[in-house]
Amino acid sequence: MKQNRKDFIKTSGLIIAASAAATIPSKSFAKNFIKSRGSKMKLRFKPYTLELKHVFTVAVYSRTTTPVMLTEIEYDGVVGYGEASMPQYLGESQESASAFLSKVNLEQFDDPFKMEEILSYVDSVDKNNTAAKASVDIALHDLVGKLLNQPWYKIWGYDKSKTPYTTFTIGIDTADVVRQKVKEAAEFKILKVKLGKDNDKEMIETIRSVTDVPLTADANQGWKDKHQALDMINWLNDKNVLYVEQPLPKEMIDENAWITENSPLPILGDESIQRISDLIKMKDVYSGVVIKLMKCTGMREANKMISLAKAFNKKIMLGCMTETSCAISAASQLSPMADWADLDGALLIKNDPFEGMKVIDGRVTLNDYPGIGLKS
Repeated sequence: MKQNRKDFIKTSGLIIAASAAATIPSKSFAKNFIKSRGSKMKLRFKPYTLELKHVFTVAVYSRTTTPVMLTEIEYDGVVGYGEASMPQYLGESQESASAFLSKVNLEQFDDPFKMEEILSYVDSVDKNNTAAKASVDIALHDLVGKLLNQPWYKIWGYDKSKTPYTTFTIGIDTADVVRQKVKEAAEFKILKVKLGKDNDKEMIETIRSVTDVPLTADANQGWKDKHQALDMINWLNDKNVLYVEQPLPKEMIDENAWITENSPLPILGDESIQRISDLIKMKDVYSGVVIKLMKCTGMREANKMISLAKAFNKKIMLGCMTETSCAISAASQLSPMADWADLDGALLIKNDPFEGMKVIDGRVTLNDYPGIGLKS
């Protein structure tokens, strides 16, 4: 899509405003919190495998585990924790994350409050590797929050009373298993349904036989024809579905834009919008964006994307992969700024090594632990 000079200037201004809104403590503000100016930051990492409670099926694959990489950044005896979650569609693995993180030299920095400089460096180390980069970003945010003795939602000035309800995800499965999952999710006020195969209506009807709570739908690029997709969306609109994520493959830009224009429901770009540059390119294609730390390199860029999406008047869904409470708690610090949340990733696993954000009566509930909100 062409962009004239006026639009370019406007967009550039919005990017600058978004960057300014993504507040990072200044050196002058932070200097009193630095205990030892001679300290160096040390990065450590180790692989970990998440075990899912149920087989998780979406339009293009099924899995029972998710590989992750757990990270730590230590500075003057204080440790920040991070995580990279790597479902197969991201194209990352524990091996690629290890190779990337081995190149990251944080010991060249003696001041963790230089977050913009540090994370710009991390982003420049190699291309892609967004989840691995997010693991460093999250650990650095956790470290700095602990040095300030404040959670990040407070550092950013966000109101924790405005956190949204989170959806609970129902993967594609047989009718009996779907009914069981829905009953297990009775606490949740909104359910997310994976679609994109040949049993979409059966999935919805099965859930509707158990509950009438609002639903959201995620086709995960599973629909291929724009007319059939729009027919399905119109049908979903009558079933109390709130929005639809990524109806068609991300390469079908014009077709996705056509669906957005004709849909009675908000259409959110997920696989189509990974980072802030994608949000700019796709601002006229979707009515909303799915922001995930693992796609956009972490909390720093996610916060900028939220500011820019609001400037573009787009709906915001804050999402996740299957993750431990480390990455989920990090994303939750941003949740007061989102229209919707899908932060159930830690609830889908049975070997969470962390304790952090809680879901209480279906709502994202922030604590006041410093950093990203992990219990020490």
